Amino acid sequence: MGRRDYALLIMAVQTGLRLSEITSLRQRDLVLGTGAHVRCEGKGRKERCTPLTKSTSAVLAEWNREQGQENTKILFPNGRGGRLSADAVQYLVAKYATAAQHKCQTLKARRISPHVLRHTAAMELLQAGVDRAVIALWLGHESVETTQIYLDADLAMKERALSKTTPADGRSLRFQPDDKLLGFLRSL
Repeated sequence: MGRRDYALLIMAVQTGLRLSEITSLRQRDLVLGTGAHVRCEGKGRKERCTPLTKSTSAVLAEWNREQGQENTKILFPNGRGGRLSADAVQYLVAKYATAAQHKCQTLKARRISPHVLRHTAAMELLQAGVDRAVIALWLGHESVETTQIYLDADLAMKERALSKTTPADGRSLRFQPDDKLLGFLRSL
């Protein structure tokens, strides 16, 4: 189950698929090799393809070999071979987030959920300079405005980081225009 969980988490973080999309994947939805991608049915029964990195593709190829190739098989099955429940995925994400807190102390203050992994994928794309419209397509958003939420989260995160900093000499400085600038502004 640990290898299944690893493959599922790697795919979730890299692709940004919704929880329901990940749990409904079958082996036939995975295309490995050149142009590796995963096909899924999203909201509104709309199908989309999401590309896979080489490292994610390698992990998924190994996972497929381990469980045996059968196109109708659930890609990430529960112990009985059926589809994982949403609660099961939320439990495993919480379990591994708790385990990761020992190495990364900042995780203690955060609540990690499957949807946070989706946000992580969006943030990685944003920080790599990918256009909002492309991210909206990647995530299967109906409109680019939905993707704007991810941008706002990025700006809020940067503002929080900025508020924790102080100038090098430890005091706050305020801009004071000189007389020449003030004279120009008054003449307008």
